[in-house]
Amino acid sequence: MDLEKLVQLYPRVYHMAESGAWDKIRIHGLMSTTAVLDHHKIKGSDRARFESEHRGQKMDVRAGHPSNIVLRDQKPMPEGRLIKALTDGTTPRQWYEFINDKVFFWAEEERLHRLLGARDYRNLEHDVLTLDSAAFIPAYLESIWLCHMNSGNTWPIPHPRGKNIFCRIPDYPVKRSGYPVKRVVELVVDYAVPNISEFVVEVRRMRGSEVLSVIE
Repeated sequence: MDLEKLVQLYPRVYHMAESGAWDKIRIHGLMSTTAVLDHHKIKGSDRARFESEHRGQKMDVRAGHPSNIVLRDQKPMPEGRLIKALTDGTTPRQWYEFINDKVFFWAEEERLHRLLGARDYRNLEHDVLTLDSAAFIPAYLESIWLCHMNSGNTWPIPHPRGKNIFCRIPDYPVKRSGYPVKRVVELVVDYAVPNISEFVVEVRRMRGSEVLSVIE
C-alpha cells in the first residue's frame, strides 16, 4: 500500500487507554505489554502471567506502587477460542507473546466507538488518544503493521488468523486504484512509541461515546 494513500484514507488513528493513563504515557511513551514488563524488569513466572497467558481481566504490574501501570484485559481472546482460530501452527502462548509485543491503534473512529460501547467497557472511563497520521506513520514506517481485522477478538466467531494477517505497509494488498482490498482495521507498532506526545493532537476522557472532557 502506498504511504500517501494510507495517510489520505486514515488521517487520524486512535488508541484507547485506561482512565488517567495519559500522564504516564506522555512521560514514558506508549508501551506494549512487553515494553512495560521490560521497563519494570519483570522476569520469570511473574512475567509469564502478564505476557504469555490469557489476561481475563486487567492487571496491575506493580499494584499499589506509584509507578504501577495497568495492562488491559484480553477477554475476547481466551485460549480455547484461539485454538480454534489459529491456522498457521502458532500456539496460544506464542500468539499472546506476539500480540503483547505490539502497540495497537484503530484506523477508523467507528471501530474505536465500537470498542468503547462494548458491554465490558461502556460504563468505564478511558483516555482516548488521537494521533496525526501524516506525522506519526512516516516516523514509524519500518515498525508499523496493518491488519484487516480485530486481531484480539474471537467473538462471536473465532475467525481464522495467524501472524500473516499483519502486513508491512508496502505489502498490504491493494486494488489497481490503490485502495486497499480490505479496509485497514488495526495499525500496529512494534514494541513501543516512546515519543508519542509529538503526534497526539487530542486526548479525550470518554465513557462510551460520550466525551466527558478534553484533557489535551
